[in-house]
Amino acid sequence: FCRKTSKEAQSTTATRILSTLLSIFLFTQVFGLSSVAQVVLGKGNTGHYLSINMAFGIGVTLGIYAAGKISGAHLNAAISITQCVLGNISSTTLVAYVIGQFLGSFLAAATVFALYYDALYDYTNGNFTVTGPTATAMIFSTYPASNVSLQGAFFTEFTATVMLILGILVIHDEKNNGAVKGAQPMLTGMLVLGIGLGMGLNTGYAINPSRDLPPRIFTAMAGWGMDVFSADHSWWWIPVTAPILGSLFGVLLYKLCIEFHNQPTHETEPEKEQAGTETS
Repeated sequence: FCRKTSKEAQSTTATRILSTLLSIFLFTQVFGLSSVAQVVLGKGNTGHYLSINMAFGIGVTLGIYAAGKISGAHLNAAISITQCVLGNISSTTLVAYVIGQFLGSFLAAATVFALYYDALYDYTNGNFTVTGPTATAMIFSTYPASNVSLQGAFFTEFTATVMLILGILVIHDEKNNGAVKGAQPMLTGMLVLGIGLGMGLNTGYAINPSRDLPPRIFTAMAGWGMDVFSADHSWWWIPVTAPILGSLFGVLLYKLCIEFHNQPTHETEPEKEQAGTETS
């Protein structure tokens, strides 16, 4: 399914990795994770749920602006895998993007950990836990609400990612009413904000394997232990698989409902005449 395009040949694998790493590290994840840390460690006095959603939206916007022209701003492993399945990028390019995404996300988690280490230690008395009254693992990765089943959590992540990819396709579809290129990053950030505002209650809307798994690995190494993988009935695999399946299904849905029906426009004689008049 994966093929190499001429556009891909213009940039090296190292460039793709570095640009993806930078956009994930400096913007998307650092903005997002630090906002969660500020809300949790500040005990609600230095931010709220809205501020977290806004921070992730801003981070996504800046990340796309930073790496959009260099690498296409591949910030989401689920979407990168979907693009490979569709034949828009090669398997080699996919590997480069995923490496950049995972390294950037891991480094972002380490940076936020160092940035808020004193506050973390004070909040937990040095006892980093996944659950309990002073749990802090949720700063770095997503965990489901206590009243949500695994099936419900999977469906939430699946549906949220369907909405994500549908929104992205709408924003970028030049055959339809696609947005101008300069506005696409901002609109994508607003899309992420909207998903967070409407679908974040059940699972924290990971909607991205590279947003969730690398910080989880970091927390396992940094003092939280393997509970980050076993907690909530081994929830960790859902934010990895559900977004991938949701992205693939979203593309299929978009093609069936919109793309296949986008016929080439044929101007009628009155339309041509009117266009000529307007030009004059």
